[in-house]
Amino acid sequence: MRGKIVCVSMLLMCATAAADVERFVRKVALPDGRTAVVAEGDFEARSIGSYSVRLYSGDDTTFYEAGVVMARDGVVEDVRLADLDGKGRQQLLVIVRSAGTGGYLSAQAFAFSNKEIEARSHVEGLPADGDPVAALTRATRSDKVLGKGKYHDPNGGAR
Repeated sequence: MRGKIVCVSMLLMCATAAADVERFVRKVALPDGRTAVVAEGDFEARSIGSYSVRLYSGDDTTFYEAGVVMARDGVVEDVRLADLDGKGRQQLLVIVRSAGTGGYLSAQAFAFSNKEIEARSHVEGLPADGDPVAALTRATRSDKVLGKGKYHDPNGGAR
């Protein structure tokens, strides 16, 4: 019996380690010297769930300033910085690829001001080889703040 418990425990540890390896998490140095961390939700399915964007002062993750949790339909594939409005202000872009057969892309832009994160332009349904930066640049022309430090559902607005 004891051998079975050890074997099951080892399998659970291996499964947990494998799941952690697949989870997207990335630190991004922002132009103003702060740090953003983008991470898929813990213990969620890889194909659907949430991701968080957390803002820290300085170049490490010691002093938390703000954060948002966003819904995702797919896996976080990339995080980039881009000047979407041509005014020299870099925004953080989170790019998500759907898990379905089309591999469609969606992207959400975030702006940072003071100690707040603002969910800005959002695009979805882009082709698998689409350019999310170009699509967000076009969407930014009619950009409005979607929420400051709040959850944003791209299909229904902030709650």
